[in-house]
Amino acid sequence: MLIDTPATRPAAPEPTPAHPETARPARRRHDDAPDTTALFARLAVLRDGPEHDAVRDELVTAWLPMAHRIAGRFRDRGESVEDLRQVAALGLVKAVDRFDPERGAFESYAVPTITGEVKRHFRDRMWALRVPRRVQELRNKVRVARRELTQNPGSPEPTVADIAAHTGLTEDEVAAGMEALESFSTLSLDAELSTGDDGYSLADTLGATDTSYDVVVDRESAKEGLRRLPERERAILYMRFFEDMTQSRIADRLGISQMHVSRLINRSCARVRDEALGSRPCRRATDRA
Repeated sequence: MLIDTPATRPAAPEPTPAHPETARPARRRHDDAPDTTALFARLAVLRDGPEHDAVRDELVTAWLPMAHRIAGRFRDRGESVEDLRQVAALGLVKAVDRFDPERGAFESYAVPTITGEVKRHFRDRMWALRVPRRVQELRNKVRVARRELTQNPGSPEPTVADIAAHTGLTEDEVAAGMEALESFSTLSLDAELSTGDDGYSLADTLGATDTSYDVVVDRESAKEGLRRLPERERAILYMRFFEDMTQSRIADRLGISQMHVSRLINRSCARVRDEALGSRPCRRATDRA
């Protein structure tokens, strides 16, 4: 009868030492990351010409799925996926043209290049209003600061002073950034501003054209022409247009005929109008009735 003791147990097989290449998992490669090392080496020694363009196009085609993958990260942000893929493809072309094979893997260089191109598209093309780049940068800093200051549950809405202290910006810069937060999209003039029964649209809040401005402009334009009229013509125009007197009453006051008053009014108005419009040289009216 054998007793199971350590001495009688068969020796366990010694563990096989791990292979240096399998000791740790290899770096994960994306399915859309092809091996194009040889193509980039070939492109680097080619001069501009048909062969250079053909290799360049082959590289772009090989890496295009990666560009589409990066574009997909920005979906549902107000831009169609197809347009985002076009922008990412443009970034890919720039990455292929600028890549130096001696500086490492192409993917490490292309991913930030393509991502930056897509972000630049949103920054420069997706604003409903054209906003200066500095204001866009202020907007991004304010947006990030607000998110960081309110990330804890129950955190109050940060004030302008809180954001300024957190970002190192001035309060005026924070105010400009906060205003830019509302400039990414525009509001339709037909948008309802009230949810009640007496709702009104944004267009209802816009002022109408003030015709008084036109009157001011016309008076200023006619002022010099009126000054050049003889005293009696100025008096007739004043009685007619400022005192609202009829031509018959003016004729009785001046002791002339109503027909003559009508001719003087028409002639004086024509002279003032011509001088105001600059249709003829200004001259002093000397005609007397």
